[in-house]
Amino acid sequence: MASFKKTQIRSLPKIGQKVTADTLYWRKLNFPVTVKEFGPIDYIDVMPIEPYFIAVSSAAKVQIYNPITHQVHRHFTRFREAAYGASIRSDGKLVVAGCDEGHIKLFDIGSKSLLRIFKGHKGPVHRCKFTADNVHVVSFSDDKSVALWDLPSETEIIKFSEHSDYVRAGCVSSISSDLFLSGSFDHTVKLYDARSPTGSTISVDHGSPVESVLMYPGNSIFVSVGGTELRVWDMLAGGRLLARVSQHHKTITCLHLASDGKRLVTGGLDRHAKIYDVQSYQVVHTLDFPSPVLSLGITPDDFTVVAGMANGLISMQHRQTPAEARALNPKQTLKEQKESQTAYRFRLNADFRNVNRTFNPATDIEVATKNDNNFVSRYDMFLRKFQYSKALDTVLSRYIRKKKPAITIGVMHELIRRNGLKSALAGRDDSSLSVILTFLARNINDPSHSNIVIQVANTLLEVYENSCLTPQSEKLFLQLQEHVNREVEYMKHLMEIEGMLHILLASTNAQTRRGPVNIGQGPPVKVMLPSAAAAANATVVYNVG
Repeated sequence: MASFKKTQIRSLPKIGQKVTADTLYWRKLNFPVTVKEFGPIDYIDVMPIEPYFIAVSSAAKVQIYNPITHQVHRHFTRFREAAYGASIRSDGKLVVAGCDEGHIKLFDIGSKSLLRIFKGHKGPVHRCKFTADNVHVVSFSDDKSVALWDLPSETEIIKFSEHSDYVRAGCVSSISSDLFLSGSFDHTVKLYDARSPTGSTISVDHGSPVESVLMYPGNSIFVSVGGTELRVWDMLAGGRLLARVSQHHKTITCLHLASDGKRLVTGGLDRHAKIYDVQSYQVVHTLDFPSPVLSLGITPDDFTVVAGMANGLISMQHRQTPAEARALNPKQTLKEQKESQTAYRFRLNADFRNVNRTFNPATDIEVATKNDNNFVSRYDMFLRKFQYSKALDTVLSRYIRKKKPAITIGVMHELIRRNGLKSALAGRDDSSLSVILTFLARNINDPSHSNIVIQVANTLLEVYENSCLTPQSEKLFLQLQEHVNREVEYMKHLMEIEGMLHILLASTNAQTRRGPVNIGQGPPVKVMLPSAAAAANATVVYNVG
């Protein structure tokens, strides 16, 4: 007797996110640890050397967090009002921050002492940065000016006042202590050279208020963000626009480099952080957050990703270590260990009955792999017993019919093949009949299932044609009819479009036969006809005049 063949379920390929090396790399971030502050997180800066302390500017204080313990290591509260843009020096010993008073305050991280107060701005200072030589500070203020300060003497060296609106973005060169970049709400980005006191050396128009700027380590390219656009500029070519990228659907607020300068990360009010490849500026991964992102910080080794949000939350995510991966997924690790071992099982052949017979390993031992699967699903058990109604009820459960409709369609196809569909549909009460009608109405417009669903619908109408139906069942039959009528209307429109295309192509071919005639100067247009039209499964390319 032949063995029972399981029901074949036709599975179509799923269209989803392409899994790349970047996707796997950034998915290794653990569940975030969150800390709540009293106000929006204005700015986050990461110490460039170990232990990679994190400076967070929020409300009227600056706090230095330990990224491992997530506890406050130092806090500075010598501010009357809000503190902005705290930045740590490259040696990790000093931190500088702006404030609403228009001052720039310099603190010693070790002793928490206030070392310097730079006075000269007439408006709040939102960003301040140490230069590459660590003895100067550049400040960016709402009084529309950019100033360079000397740390030892606590004096202003030079000030530029070329912007016509608030200056809320700024950065410095990592290799030159004389170059720094500013971004303003007047839509412009300006590059300054402290050796040239006459004014900015490069000025470009971003097209919207500039929220953040960033200069690449090689001083050849800088990036500006504002509105929903990220723009890349060539510094060596005098500010030539290299790329415009718009992947956020709300304002981009912050920028950061990652993966040793090979990836660019942007955060926005749409609660996303987009990670770009700096070669193509294509998005390679997206991080999601519960609130609009105002600032980002990433440690140089990509081990910790910190995000500051508008609701005062600080999100800290750490990359999984191999030990953590084993602790989080012990079953998976055990499976991997089993796979590394011998994956065979040996058993005696069923025909080896006679113990007095000479044992032959070549014929009397069967080798079975671990992939042998004797599991039989419930609907196959009922089909094996010819209980067609129970098999259909099994695949019409809420989870299967909504999450895995291919299984339901596969069993219906098997019932059609066995000529058992009528008996499976007959004799049903109002509740089970409504489940079938709802499933048919939901899937009758799906091209991958429509052939089977139409046969089931026709059989259902044939079975219940002369039956007395309840008002609820009659309503569901009418809804099914509406879905069919709507699909017929779509087909009619597609056939009309197909006829129009045939006329255009026929006239084009006629003119071609008469001689070379220029029918249009426009670019080729590619028209894709929907797959729902059976007679229109074609791609037509023609020129539009």
